[in-house]
Amino acid sequence: MAKTTDNRTTDSLNEALTKTNPEDLDAFLEANAEKMLTQKKPFAAFMREKFREKSISQQRVFLAADISENYGYKLISEEKHTRQRDTILRLCLAAEFSLEEAQKALRTYNMPILYPRVPRDAVFIIAFNRKIYDIHRVDILLTEHNMPPLLPVQQ
Repeated sequence: MAKTTDNRTTDSLNEALTKTNPEDLDAFLEANAEKMLTQKKPFAAFMREKFREKSISQQRVFLAADISENYGYKLISEEKHTRQRDTILRLCLAAEFSLEEAQKALRTYNMPILYPRVPRDAVFIIAFNRKIYDIHRVDILLTEHNMPPLLPVQQ
């Protein structure tokens, strides 16, 4: 796939679809096969590919994300599903993802991407852009601005 951002790829697909007739659907799908999410488990495939690219172990990511290995493996393999967007963000921070990679991880997990108009999301965007991957440091930023932390508060 060409080195374009996912948003540009999505925008170009949307534009092409506005000009595509139903009878041209097969040709569209064939022409854009490499851009389509066709894996049965796209999140698992994406995360494993990124871990390989970055030469990091899942175990290290789970430890840094403060997620148990057992639960982490089930999340990554898509055996278990979470509704907690913060859990996916913790994995992305622990894996030292770029903002673009984190947005793709959220999208492939069917979670809302980070939106700059949401103050808490703005903190995460800054963290990814400034390579602040330590979850405790991100939690400090969040709590300093009266926002809920990623990790539950220890009593």
